[in-house]
Amino acid sequence: MPIVDSPIILACVVIYLAACFVVGVWAMGRTHSIADFLVAGQSLGPFVVVIAMMSSIMSGFGFVGGPGLVFDSGMSSAWMTLVALFGAAMSWTLLGKRLRLLSEAREILTLPDAVAARYGGQAPRLMVGIAIFLGVIGYLGTQVMAVGYVLTAVLGVDMVTAMAIGLGVLAFYSVAGGIIAGVYTDMFQGVIMMVAAVCVCYYAIASAGGMSAMSEVLWDWNPNFIGAWGTRGSTTALSWYLVFCVGAAGQPHVVTKFLMLKDIRTMRWGPLFTGLTYALTSLLWLSIGLAMRALLLLGEQEPLGQPDLAAPAFLLNHAPEWLAGIVFAGLLAAIMSTADSFLNIGAAALVRDIPTALRGRPMHRELFWTRIATAGLLVASALFALYMQNLVALLGTFGWGTFAAAIVPSVCIGLNWKRATGLACTLSVATSLVLNFSLELAARYGVYELPNGFAVGAFSLLASLVVFIGVSLLTPAEALAPDVEAAMEV
Repeated sequence: MPIVDSPIILACVVIYLAACFVVGVWAMGRTHSIADFLVAGQSLGPFVVVIAMMSSIMSGFGFVGGPGLVFDSGMSSAWMTLVALFGAAMSWTLLGKRLRLLSEAREILTLPDAVAARYGGQAPRLMVGIAIFLGVIGYLGTQVMAVGYVLTAVLGVDMVTAMAIGLGVLAFYSVAGGIIAGVYTDMFQGVIMMVAAVCVCYYAIASAGGMSAMSEVLWDWNPNFIGAWGTRGSTTALSWYLVFCVGAAGQPHVVTKFLMLKDIRTMRWGPLFTGLTYALTSLLWLSIGLAMRALLLLGEQEPLGQPDLAAPAFLLNHAPEWLAGIVFAGLLAAIMSTADSFLNIGAAALVRDIPTALRGRPMHRELFWTRIATAGLLVASALFALYMQNLVALLGTFGWGTFAAAIVPSVCIGLNWKRATGLACTLSVATSLVLNFSLELAARYGVYELPNGFAVGAFSLLASLVVFIGVSLLTPAEALAPDVEAAMEV
């Protein structure tokens, strides 16, 4: 059934797109300063922050790319989604209180602000700012591709047109309202998607004849597909484990949410509820991909032109209209709100962090130029996504790995280890960027690939950890500012 023939589904999507404009206008009225734009004026409660963290992790990566990767490679990607929930929960313990306390003592609006406060120099701020900017281009490209696939299914237009429509809505939504628009949309769609994920899991398994029948079909076709490692093998799976478990605490769109909390005393239940919410939404990631592969083998689903169409095709052909409408609207909400988070941290890197590192102050009229940079990042990420032409989840893995390798040592370890030095931070981030981009380009052009499918992000993370720890131990210890030391002792 073409989606345009379903008034229920189409109405849900149109209402959602209209709601984005309304949220953008409302949020613009509440955005009066750069602090409002970047950290919501530090006015959010714990429930909003927990849901926003889950939503920004799943996004188009999880709701479009996840099912596509499962459809393509089986249980390999379980080593992404099932371990990321532990990493996201761990970030509350490693960074939550320390970042928030640091923001009480100083003006900390971005992660590079925190890095500069921790190490007392501008070189670490510059390198982390560059890493965030480059990672945003890759990860934001994931969201742009995902919105293209969803709107292609919804409107029946070609991919470029669908991406242009999505970019137009996202541009107004993000440029007008900043992070305030994103976090409240996150909260609304996050609650909806948790409920919808459970419903989708039920219908996905039922459509394939139940768990036992589905497993039997998949096992007969390829035992590795539903084996522990999936079809990509143990090396890839375990390297994804490293990137997505350890690296979850190094995602700036996740950890900057701690700066938005109104009251530090509300962090107590954050790790538990973050893990639970992420676990629920992971049901959608896994169930659709497995069910769609089984349905294809049973002859009940036509071949997909692209694995990333697994989720849209399932919703169109095998789910009730009411559920499809809710999930399609939720998919768009997840993509839009997460893209908004990336646009904010990327624009902050361009307008605030990098200029401050180079000339000692951010750009004049910071809020105005942050909005201009937001629009520019949208265009750049769309061009990057079209150039890469990769699976949504694999493009997202590149962005995730870029963040993880640069930020886990410098921020996660740096805010918990007083012996860490500014030079170690600078060199470890530089190492991670050189390795991530050179190895990715070498693999793309057939020059060199890491053996046995070892993930580039995991290799870069290991290398940056070695550099960070080694240089810290080989260079003289640095005195910490009293307020920074007090925050680290929590």
